[in-house]
Amino acid sequence: MNFSVLLIHCPDQPGLVFKITQVAYRHNLNIISNGEFVERNSNHFFMRTAFSGSFDEAIFLSELQAALPPEAVVKLSLRKKRDLCILVTKEHHCISDLLVRHAFGELDANIKCVISNYSDLERLTSKFDVPYHHVAHENKTREAHEEEILHILDHYNPEFLVLAKYMRILTPAFIQRYPNRIINIHHSFLPAFAGANPYTQAYDRGVKIIGATAHFVNEQLDEGPIIAQSIIPVAHTHSAKEMAQAGRDVEKIVLARSLKLVVHDQLFVHRNKTIIFD
Repeated sequence: MNFSVLLIHCPDQPGLVFKITQVAYRHNLNIISNGEFVERNSNHFFMRTAFSGSFDEAIFLSELQAALPPEAVVKLSLRKKRDLCILVTKEHHCISDLLVRHAFGELDANIKCVISNYSDLERLTSKFDVPYHHVAHENKTREAHEEEILHILDHYNPEFLVLAKYMRILTPAFIQRYPNRIINIHHSFLPAFAGANPYTQAYDRGVKIIGATAHFVNEQLDEGPIIAQSIIPVAHTHSAKEMAQAGRDVEKIVLARSLKLVVHDQLFVHRNKTIIFD
């Protein structure tokens, strides 16, 4: 079914749902699903509406803006597959999962290319007929390396970037090019067990759960708005190696889950958190 998604957020006030759905009714649109939420602390209203039908986009948006408070932020998303570029380093588990999902039409997005600072994953990527760009970082400043990557990204013009275990810290200038459009995945031990060998550290401490976090990237390292998280139990019988494998399995699931929410317009980014409509 072809449908569009409307995302609206603004300060809460009486009658907002009525005003929005009234505009949709006047345009003879059929509402398929609707979700609303008011954040109590800020008294801020969020609404996601999926609808079907033909309409004049400019007139529809104009009527909505006229009906809503002047502070209202309105986003209309016409359903189409989103273009993604994926950045990787050497770990294969997340990129291989995304490539398989993409090959079988489960990702609901287009992987335009894979970019890496190493060549290790080129053979894997080539099996899925996805372009692979090796941009070595040796003997280059971080800024010079990123300029080369940005040159490639400008060619593909992706809507979102996915850091599928890309193990380099991005500069603020790079992040500002893609605000709330860079998705990262990592284990959920942070800020504990930071740095090298986090699963060995976790094993030594006898942790009882393994988890993963997907979030949007901002200028604060690993502190951007969280999109999805999950955990699984482990026990003292698990070795550090088995814990690491369990962590990789969770990371794959959480990253795929976060992309589903993003490409289906199921979330708002508000301040440093996300509002999810599942």
